[in-house]
Amino acid sequence: MNPWEEIDLTDYEKHMSLASVKQLQALNEMMKAQFYRYQVSDIMILGIAGGNGLEHIDAQRIKRVYGVDINKEYLAECLHRYPDLSGIFSPLCVDLLSDGITLPHCDLIVANLLIEYIGYDRFLHVAVEAGAPYVSCIIQVNVDEGFVSDSPYLHSFDGIARVHHEIEEERLNAAMQSIGYGKIYGGEYLLPNGKKLVCADYELIGRSE
Repeated sequence: MNPWEEIDLTDYEKHMSLASVKQLQALNEMMKAQFYRYQVSDIMILGIAGGNGLEHIDAQRIKRVYGVDINKEYLAECLHRYPDLSGIFSPLCVDLLSDGITLPHCDLIVANLLIEYIGYDRFLHVAVEAGAPYVSCIIQVNVDEGFVSDSPYLHSFDGIARVHHEIEEERLNAAMQSIGYGKIYGGEYLLPNGKKLVCADYELIGRSE
C-alpha cells in the first residue's frame, strides 16, 4: 500500500497549516496564480489531497478540473467541501506509480509537492499521457535537514520516506526539456522553517496556438 493511502487528511492539513510550517497557506496563494497565469479551460491537479486551492476556481473561466489522488477518502472530502464545483470537478482515484494508467487530456497540469513522491521518470510519463500545453510545478527546497518539518503530527508521515525522492530544480528543467517542454516562469515562496517552495512552469515547445 502506498503510504499516502494511510495518512489521515486532518493530520496532514493540521501539520501543513502550523505557523511553523505554513505550507498549506503558501500553496493556496501560489495555486491561485497557477490557475490563471495562462489561458486554459481544463486543469488537472495531481495529488489534490483535500482540495486546497479549489475555492479559487472561477466557473466562468475554468470548465473542468480533474483532481487526481491515490487516496479515495481525500477525493470524497473534495466533493464534500466544494459542492459549488459540481459538474466541473471530476475526481480521479489513480496510483501514478502504476503502469498502464490513463489520464484525460488537459490544458494545464498542476503538480505541487507531488513529483517528490513519484520521481522524475514517472512524472514525465504522466505529463506525456495528459498532453498538456502547460505544466506548473511546485517543489520544496530544504535549506535545513529533513523533508518533513518537525510538528506534533510528524509520526503520521513516517511511511513516506520509502517513496520520497529529492527533486532539484535544474534536473527537473532538464527532464522537462527532454520531453519537449521549455521553462517559461519561475518563482519562490520562503517558509518560516528553513525551507522554501519553488515554482516552475513549462510550455510545450512548438505547440500550435
